[in-house]
Amino acid sequence: MPNSIDNVPLGGAPVDDRLLGEVAGLVVSALNLDVAPADIDPDAPLYKEGLGLDSIDILEVALVVSRRYGFKLREDDRDNLRIFSSLRSLASHVAERRTK
Repeated sequence: MPNSIDNVPLGGAPVDDRLLGEVAGLVVSALNLDVAPADIDPDAPLYKEGLGLDSIDILEVALVVSRRYGFKLREDDRDNLRIFSSLRSLASHVAERRTK
């Protein structure tokens, strides 16, 4: 659950607005969504309710994020529920792991 005071998900790396926008843009582009990246609530669920993604969408997002930021998101990672719980949690994971 995000900590709204300092924009840091509990147990995660700080997330700036630029990175949130960049990751939102990747999600919109990869899935050809009819929503502007800025209109995605960073704390809304990505899966099912919220943005309404399904498991195939999540796999596609994992692929584009992995390519863009230079680290692998694995389907068997026990933290996937946390990582993909919201745009903010995904961006926090990117902030922790990116190499590019």
